[in-house]
Amino acid sequence: MKFKSVFDIIGPVMIGPSSSHTAGAARIGRVARDLFGKQPTWAKIHLYGSFAETYKGHGTDKAIIGGLLDYDTFDERIKTAFEDAQLAGLTYEFIPETANTEHPNTARIVIGDETSEMSMVGISIGGGKTEITELNGFPLRLSGDLAAILVVHEDRSGCIASVSNCLAKYDINIGHMEVSRKEKGNMALMVIEVDQNVNAQLLKEISDLPNITQVTRIAD
Repeated sequence: MKFKSVFDIIGPVMIGPSSSHTAGAARIGRVARDLFGKQPTWAKIHLYGSFAETYKGHGTDKAIIGGLLDYDTFDERIKTAFEDAQLAGLTYEFIPETANTEHPNTARIVIGDETSEMSMVGISIGGGKTEITELNGFPLRLSGDLAAILVVHEDRSGCIASVSNCLAKYDINIGHMEVSRKEKGNMALMVIEVDQNVNAQLLKEISDLPNITQVTRIAD
């Protein structure tokens, strides 16, 4: 694996002890909360590989819960995440799994409240870096290094062009884009990483486009 800078190896400013098991885990939890769009009231966290083996000793459990509470990697409140979750009305369960995964630091986070539910798979790739590899059954590759827009849409011709035209109208440059679908003509997911943060007006314009079901923004 190639690293872009020394910070990819030593990791970001964070609450320890491990950049992969703590900072990366916190980022995975926080992205899950961002994608859900609100504070969940319950969470089931399936851990694989070294996450499953060392999550208590390395603070992976507190880091993920801290992320679900919208704490950043350097937030001192990660240390009291369990107590804070209780105050916030967030119940949680950690489930160590024995199945083999492509990456040793893998977590499947299932979160929800009384009206909705979401499933996400994230991996911690070292130095506090993460990738999101699945969302509600859709395969994807989301690095978290850039701001991103996730667009759930019907699998119809013209959707990708319409969204791209919206971004061009606001002079938003696309850094990475991919589209996945479960089957032809059904629902599809557009993942667009961009060089600038997007505003609420742009998101509304995308939401109002034909065949668009849901639009979610993740800030960088």
